[in-house]
Amino acid sequence: MRRNTVKAALKAGKPQVGTWLSLGSVFAARFMARSGFPWLTVDLEHSPIGWTDAGLLFAAIADAGCTCLARVPRGDHDYIKRVLDAGAHGIVVPMVNTVEEAKIAIAAAKYPPTGNRSIGGAMHALNFDATAGDYFAHANDEILVVLQTESPLGVKNAEEIYSLPGVDAIFVGPNDLTYQMRTPDGADPTPEEFEAALQTILATGKKCGTPVGLHVQTVEQAQKRIAEGWQFIALGSELKFMVTETERMVKGLNLVEGGGDLARY
Repeated sequence: MRRNTVKAALKAGKPQVGTWLSLGSVFAARFMARSGFPWLTVDLEHSPIGWTDAGLLFAAIADAGCTCLARVPRGDHDYIKRVLDAGAHGIVVPMVNTVEEAKIAIAAAKYPPTGNRSIGGAMHALNFDATAGDYFAHANDEILVVLQTESPLGVKNAEEIYSLPGVDAIFVGPNDLTYQMRTPDGADPTPEEFEAALQTILATGKKCGTPVGLHVQTVEQAQKRIAEGWQFIALGSELKFMVTETERMVKGLNLVEGGGDLARY
């Protein structure tokens, strides 16, 4: 059975930089999976990608030798079971604020007696180059479980969550964490307040021996965070890469006044 090399690298203390897929294009995924990133995450939380397309994306990524992950809309049994049965090599679970929420997600990703994932499906074994029997026997060891810390409550409960057996990595969504840290009058946290929250997460991860990571938008940001000890790093997305390069070219032509307004993506 194919090993999850990203999970093994994180456990060994090595940084792993990948990117997000939100377009739902198998064509794009096939190229992205050959770009050199060790992992790609198919975003089912903030995109309109459906189940059939998700399965095709997982297959395209896996067939290229890349690790395919799925960010589920919510950390419950049904979503996690479906993406894993569709062939994802691991999950990214958003908005994990409490120990109970973390335990539910972990259990859903593990077959008994460790968890409560039900036995079934066939596509998952294909993406691990395994027979169904081998997959059922070894999936608990190879599925990557990444939980997201995206709120002050998640930061408060970080040590308890990060210490749970079965948590392979922690991932911060900076936008959600910023919005969740807003004051009652809608003011964003100061850069210093936000950075303090990030450093608390990083320190807690190091204390618990659990790799932590976050989403960044530039190579320089990725290098800075890796130097600090962050490991599971997402750099942009295929959508971000496309629109950033497109805007650069359009502005470089100097033929269109003002250019586009796609920097927010």
